[in-house]
Amino acid sequence: MNPPRISLSPPHLSGAEQAYITQAFASNWVTSMGANVDGFESDITFTTKCGYAVALNSGTSAIHLALRILNIEPGDFVLCPTLTFTATAAPITYLKGIPVFIDSEADTFNMDPDICEETIKKMILRNKKPKAMLVVHLYGMPAKIEKLLRLSKLYDIPLIEDAAEALGSTYNNQACGTFGEVGIYSFNGNKIITTGGGGALVTANPFLEKRARYLSNHARELLPHYHHQEVGYNYRLSNISAGIGRGQLSVLGDRIAARKRNFEKYKKYFQNNEGVNMQEAPDSLFNSNRWLTSILLEPEFYKKADKNLLMDSFEAANIETRPLWKPLHLQPAYKGFPFRGGMVAEDLFNKGICLPSGSNMRESDFERIFAVFETVQKVLLGA
Repeated sequence: MNPPRISLSPPHLSGAEQAYITQAFASNWVTSMGANVDGFESDITFTTKCGYAVALNSGTSAIHLALRILNIEPGDFVLCPTLTFTATAAPITYLKGIPVFIDSEADTFNMDPDICEETIKKMILRNKKPKAMLVVHLYGMPAKIEKLLRLSKLYDIPLIEDAAEALGSTYNNQACGTFGEVGIYSFNGNKIITTGGGGALVTANPFLEKRARYLSNHARELLPHYHHQEVGYNYRLSNISAGIGRGQLSVLGDRIAARKRNFEKYKKYFQNNEGVNMQEAPDSLFNSNRWLTSILLEPEFYKKADKNLLMDSFEAANIETRPLWKPLHLQPAYKGFPFRGGMVAEDLFNKGICLPSGSNMRESDFERIFAVFETVQKVLLGA
């Protein structure tokens, strides 16, 4: 009989969700309006100090709306990291914009500000100034947001933050997602908190908040009949899902603490293995929620086949692992879009593995994970 599955990042319910769901059923508000939606938006605003929050049905929807309310149009260029999930870049193409993929930094794994600036300068000289910058806080690690904000202001390019993986992460005590004109969060089932499926758009700008809310509800005008001046979307979050989110958000601090403990356990285990590195914070200003812990198998010590052997061995032991995101400029779906930089993102993908990082992991889970790693090490060493 196989041991129980250790998942990469499973949902972790608090128990508080049930009361909010029951309230939704009791009130008969189960769709896209109700006390839970209002309360969840208020809770997000309070937690992140963002100003305004719009609850939506996914983080992807939130990025799409962020681009739309910043007036991205066909042919507009948007700077975007290549090392990220497809949901970061896909909404650019929904609007027939052009993603310009930017290479990563080796330390944070995030979009390299120096390559961003070099790219902006060259594009301006060619009369192809980017219309927006879309930055990701990868695996919960804050990007070098001060440098990116400087570029945003210097070149007058709006900044959008994809903080889908970074709820609860901060830079210099300010919440990731609240630095740019618009930020987004994801509440997918694998995120640090979940609504089952959902997201949020946050901003300090009341006009952008109003515009996002309007477009999320089919761009319906406030008239007795259904009247539409423009095309909108059905991107609203249900009152039931928002209830799950309220229960989840009440334990966000506990979930972050658990993920950080996971990272420290892995760090302690791997600290004497010179062939394994981790995603480290550049300094104390970078406060990651440690949504996912990843390791890098350095090529001086491990071949690509060794990484595959390790991941296959984990799977055989019923332990889920994943490679780091495959760079988008290498994906067929984005063939032909520009890429700027070198091989950092590709190198991270080739040597990186995400390890189980759920907030409900037990000591016995770590024992199983470390036992697999030790077994593979013995095979590689010929012991």
